[in-house]
Amino acid sequence: MDLKYQIDELDKKILTIVAKNARVPYLEVARECNVSGAAIHQRMQRLFDNGIIKGSELIIDTKKIGYTTCSFVGVYLEKAALYKDVMNCLEKIPEIVECHYTTGAYSIFVKIITRDNDHLKEIIADKLQVITGIERTESFISLEERIKRQVPIL
Repeated sequence: MDLKYQIDELDKKILTIVAKNARVPYLEVARECNVSGAAIHQRMQRLFDNGIIKGSELIIDTKKIGYTTCSFVGVYLEKAALYKDVMNCLEKIPEIVECHYTTGAYSIFVKIITRDNDHLKEIIADKLQVITGIERTESFISLEERIKRQVPIL
């Protein structure tokens, strides 16, 4: 992997297109960029190889499969040295869909998707707060997600 790979204008245009729709065919990207399909394929491979594109994903509407509560939980650790052990435990809780080691009031900030508030309470009380090293937690329930997007390619 070339750590000094610099994206150019064509790369930026490609990234802008695929960030909107990861399933767009390379030939359509090629038409929009006025280059060959082979050129797009090579560029995409280079973007993957250099870690600029990490992958693509299908996004499931969690509400449509019965997971209606999205919450964020700030985790206070007893000691910062317990971070790795706590993270290993958090990784085993499937309802935790994001986990960030942060600065500020919390040591760790997690995003949890649950069926409802009762399910959230179970996760927090029975799985999260019993982890050795967690001093306490503070929870926030999301009422609505209005913005979710990729960073713009400038």
